[in-house]
Amino acid sequence: MKWLVCVVLNVVLLLAALNARAELTIEITQGVDNPTAIAVVPFAWQGAGLAPEDIAAVVDGDLARSGQFAPVGRADMLGRPSTAAEVFYRDWRALDTEYLLVGRVSVTSQMRIEYELFDVLRQTSVYSGVETGPVNEARMLGHRVADAVYEKLTGIRGAFATRLLYISVTRVPGGKDYSRLTLADSDGARPIVLLESREPMLAPTWSPDGKQIAYVSFETSRPAIYRQDLATGQREQLTNFKGLNGAPAWSPDGNTMAMVLSKDGSPDIYLMNLTTKRLTRITRHYAIDTEPAWMPDGKSLLFTSDRGGRPQIYRYDLRTGAIERLTFEGSYNARARVAQDGRNVVMVHQQGGRFHIALLDLVTNRTQVLTSTELDESPSIAPNGSMVLYATKYAERGILAAVSVDGGVKFRLPAREGDVREPAWSPYMSR
Repeated sequence: MKWLVCVVLNVVLLLAALNARAELTIEITQGVDNPTAIAVVPFAWQGAGLAPEDIAAVVDGDLARSGQFAPVGRADMLGRPSTAAEVFYRDWRALDTEYLLVGRVSVTSQMRIEYELFDVLRQTSVYSGVETGPVNEARMLGHRVADAVYEKLTGIRGAFATRLLYISVTRVPGGKDYSRLTLADSDGARPIVLLESREPMLAPTWSPDGKQIAYVSFETSRPAIYRQDLATGQREQLTNFKGLNGAPAWSPDGNTMAMVLSKDGSPDIYLMNLTTKRLTRITRHYAIDTEPAWMPDGKSLLFTSDRGGRPQIYRYDLRTGAIERLTFEGSYNARARVAQDGRNVVMVHQQGGRFHIALLDLVTNRTQVLTSTELDESPSIAPNGSMVLYATKYAERGILAAVSVDGGVKFRLPAREGDVREPAWSPYMSR
């Protein structure tokens, strides 16, 4: 029995250590010129002992990370109201605060968060809401509060209550590196290592309902595509063909997966019916066709091809089979990802010998370079289309970074240890 306790304790400590290494930190490097001043007062805890989570700190951090808001520091607050009756607007006007958020947290069978947003200048309540859920999801409830406040004040749906996938790599001098497929909140908190391997992992991606993921693993000594259920952890190997098996991408309806296979010669785009596992080859070219990305309406796919001599973005019409080249500016454009509006496409764009993240407007055909670092790759766009997450280099390490689609807001998410790469931003998560 003593031996069993020691084994369990060792496993718990190991998992804690893995998660600590995978956790991301946030470094805001650029925000808008005139951010909205908001005070997020510590929410009143209506229970015994200490509150299980500082909900206000979660909300405060989310709003600050958006770059649109400048939260008031707690040390500067002249009061700690938790209800409308306790709000004295003069205290907040003295701090040049534009908006004030107060709230209360209680727990019975579930956690309950009641909150209210005030316009300080107009001295009126502008929004109130309630969030409920399991105590162990307290941080996610806080993200939902931040989503509601963000949408009320910007008119854009918030995307804080979403998740991230990424690959973290720990270097082993003289040996094989450790690769970990990691799941975390949108702010990098609560990392969970879904899979650890001494072999590489690539291209994590989400199902449209956020309940499954797919990725490429070399655990069988060659690349193979797997899908995994997040609730049960059950894994299914979808491909194991000779040659390349890569770049999985779920269709918007969740029934089909686009992928890249070289089993019939050069790498081409295939579609797999996820029920029957039947494959349909949709490109046939001696060049390399790779990195498929679905348009939101499911009627066409974008992909990268060097059929014109250098990698560029093309669109494949699933009804007619017609192929159209979309990018002409720059000698290299790759890894396209499409916003839910179907208009904006983010991609890796080479300019002056450096690789940046750029945005292509499919209506105006205008390309805008969003980043200024040198080795940017693997862009993934937030479900509300406002931010782009990507991998880059900083201080000789692989890190994640984010930039707003107008280039005005930027922040870094380095890991506490090791390199981080291949980010994938989830869709909106069902409650």
